[in-house]
Amino acid sequence: MDYRLSTLIQEPTDLQINDFITRAFREDVGEGDHTSLACIPEDARTKARLLVKSDCVLAGITLAERIFKSVDESVEFNLMMPDGTRAKYGDVAFTVECNSRALLQAERLSLNAMQRMSGIATLSREFVDKIEGTSAKLLDTRKTTPLLRFLEKWAVRIGGATNYRFGLYDWIMVKDNHVDACGGITQAIQSVADYQAKNGLNLGFTIETRNLDEVREVMEVGKGIVTQIMLDNFDLKTTREAVELIGETFNTEASGGVNLDTVRPIAETGVDYISVGALTHSYHSKDLSLKVIK
Repeated sequence: MDYRLSTLIQEPTDLQINDFITRAFREDVGEGDHTSLACIPEDARTKARLLVKSDCVLAGITLAERIFKSVDESVEFNLMMPDGTRAKYGDVAFTVECNSRALLQAERLSLNAMQRMSGIATLSREFVDKIEGTSAKLLDTRKTTPLLRFLEKWAVRIGGATNYRFGLYDWIMVKDNHVDACGGITQAIQSVADYQAKNGLNLGFTIETRNLDEVREVMEVGKGIVTQIMLDNFDLKTTREAVELIGETFNTEASGGVNLDTVRPIAETGVDYISVGALTHSYHSKDLSLKVIK
């Protein structure tokens, strides 16, 4: 199957990370950290440890190191638990030693990013563990925090799930509203084929179906054009029927209302992919704390 998702994986670039750090400090520090400036000597140096206060899959440590290095090039960052590690309450993920003012300035930004990324990575791992032993793969969606998508999708990958499209530019996804506005399944598929040919594109193409009749229509007119058929809010019986009907002709994707209780039965229908918006919109941030070592 030519899914081509592997070509879409986008590791964060230095430009993305540096831009994020710059904008985040501009928001938080502004004209200066007056608290630290008022009570911390300019040349003071402090060591602290990252304490895990809730069981989780750690994510964002690589980013945290970049944040500390951005405020003090002389930082000593001692990594103990890399991104993707299953951590328990009481674990120490890393220690950091640097200028005291710099450490206190970077503390909150590092924790904010890590707590959220660890929440996403943990939930992603929970979903992945639920479907272990099946052939299905777990996909994220575009349901991310505006301007923070690259961090949230990074956390999804750390948790073991797979990134779907990063935006409207790298994958074509025709959903129900597109189909209805276009005039139907056949019209939508032909329009996409014409558009790709006209613009010299070869993007992956997912089309949403709402019932088996629409699945049959895609199969009739979509060969060589459609990459993947989305089965939106199909019950388990209908999902199995659709998967059997489609066979190896197209990739299959189950979508809609997927949760930790339903994901395993869905995976056992034989569907290739399961997309889960909850990974990036319904996670719970994990409790992490940076504690000064006295």
